Amino acid sequence: MKIALATDHAGFDLKEQIKKKLLKQNFEVKDFGAFDYDAVDDYPDFIMPAAKFVAKNSDYLGVILGGSGQGEAMAANRITGVRAAVFYNGPLDIVKLSRQHNNANILSIGARFLSLDEAMNVIDIWLKTDFEGDRHQRRINKLDQ
Repeated sequence: MKIALATDHAGFDLKEQIKKKLLKQNFEVKDFGAFDYDAVDDYPDFIMPAAKFVAKNSDYLGVILGGSGQGEAMAANRITGVRAAVFYNGPLDIVKLSRQHNNANILSIGARFLSLDEAMNVIDIWLKTDFEGDRHQRRINKLDQ
């Protein structure tokens, strides 16, 4: 599986740890930054290129991070073909449903609300959950029109 990663300063440390874990699990990882901690960087500078890449490369899923993950998901969802779901430590069914019903291709994580172990568990669940298709695909088609 191929994963695109992106974050701003708020998720930088967690992204770096997630990247190491994914690489150890033999995932192919394309990192869109941030590449250094910069307290005044802007998430669109990293999230938008990653989202555009995921939209054009269906063999990739994206994991993006920010303080809450909210702004990052809003930015990513401006790109046609992206379906970014936010998770910042609630019921795990949210993550499953984002794949089963919405075929989310980007998971936006609130880095201020999850530990590394929690984030990796969520990513694992998200990656292993399949899209159900059928009526859900019809709805996605309407979003992309």
